[in-house]
Amino acid sequence: MARRKKTADPTLAALPEGLIDQLAAGVKTPADFQQVYRAFQKALTEKVLQAELTHHLGYPEGAGRTPTGNARNGTTPKRITTDTGTLDLAIPRDRHSTFTPQFVPKGVRRLPGFDESVLALYARGLTTRELQGYLEERYQVPVSPDLISTVTNEVMEEVTTWQRRPLEPVYLAVVFDALRVKIRGEGVVQNKAVHLALGVLPDGTKEVLGLWIAQTEGASFWHRVFSELRTRGVQDILIAMMDGLVGLPDALAAVFPQATVHQCVVHLVRQSLQYVGWKERKAVAADLRAIYQAPSEPAALAALEHVRTQWGARFPQIAPIWERAWDRLTPSLLYPLEVRRVLYTTNAIESLNSYLRKPLRTRGHFPSDDAATKLLYLVLRTLGKKWKQRPAKEWQRAIPHLQLLFGDRFPMAV
Repeated sequence: MARRKKTADPTLAALPEGLIDQLAAGVKTPADFQQVYRAFQKALTEKVLQAELTHHLGYPEGAGRTPTGNARNGTTPKRITTDTGTLDLAIPRDRHSTFTPQFVPKGVRRLPGFDESVLALYARGLTTRELQGYLEERYQVPVSPDLISTVTNEVMEEVTTWQRRPLEPVYLAVVFDALRVKIRGEGVVQNKAVHLALGVLPDGTKEVLGLWIAQTEGASFWHRVFSELRTRGVQDILIAMMDGLVGLPDALAAVFPQATVHQCVVHLVRQSLQYVGWKERKAVAADLRAIYQAPSEPAALAALEHVRTQWGARFPQIAPIWERAWDRLTPSLLYPLEVRRVLYTTNAIESLNSYLRKPLRTRGHFPSDDAATKLLYLVLRTLGKKWKQRPAKEWQRAIPHLQLLFGDRFPMAV
């Protein structure tokens, strides 16, 4: 087999021949490398700034002045923070003070790489104090908590844009769930719910539609959420998946009357089995499976009656759990098993919540709703880069059935 020919790195090819050898000649330790790299970074940055000034003045250095009499006028020292440390630069000036650098803008003390490093570490759950210690150790310069807050607060504008962005007109399913956070308000730490909506697109891929923080939930709260989704472009939701969120079904019916609400079966099974000992758990789970895998609603009712007869004396709590959720459970009985399997569980959003809980564990509480939103958004932004994935296989298998079941409401052929 012929060996694949190695291709040259285009970045290295663009450098003058022998330059890398010259730079590496004195490098023997990591400290030597850092010194050479920082010197090269400083020289290159100042060269770019000089080139910007040349373009601004319209003539190269040493070639005289412009007709307006403007000319180079020395430099101004400026210290900036980059993703590799601090740089002491000589920023060129012009005599008329009309030069505005673009590479290192006026008023900027941090280059984007530094801010991205701070945001990435913040999204991993580091507290401000931990971030301060890490950054001071790495960059060998004092980093105040105010600087960290400034960097992280700048993301709030991005959060607002994300929360208001236009959405797709139709979603096959939207999964709703909540997790709890502690937020200080009026001198008291309160438990609040962060509600998340995860949408499934017609090709089976997923996207987070938004997050909302509220101390209490109910029909009025969910009506605001659904009205916001409607305003952002959502015209139809085929299936809404949930687990006991108060007021959601009524609000959904008001804003998206054609949507069908489905109960998460896995949550019903978990709630039921918490009353059952290990010896009987397998047998009870098998009888519960006969309910949600029944071929029809009458067969499901017969299976529920069997559970009541077989286990009601020992575990009287089980049957009422299923009865209370019956109206949200029976719609799935109209679907074939390929569709039911994707409606059994809200695992997709529970997996999302597990990512969000990791950084939350390091925080006792947040000073405000914005502080909690900021952290959760940064986690979602980081996770979103990993979510550029193929559609989930279980949704791909269900899509042909959904096309037939929903007809014209299904937005596209896959």
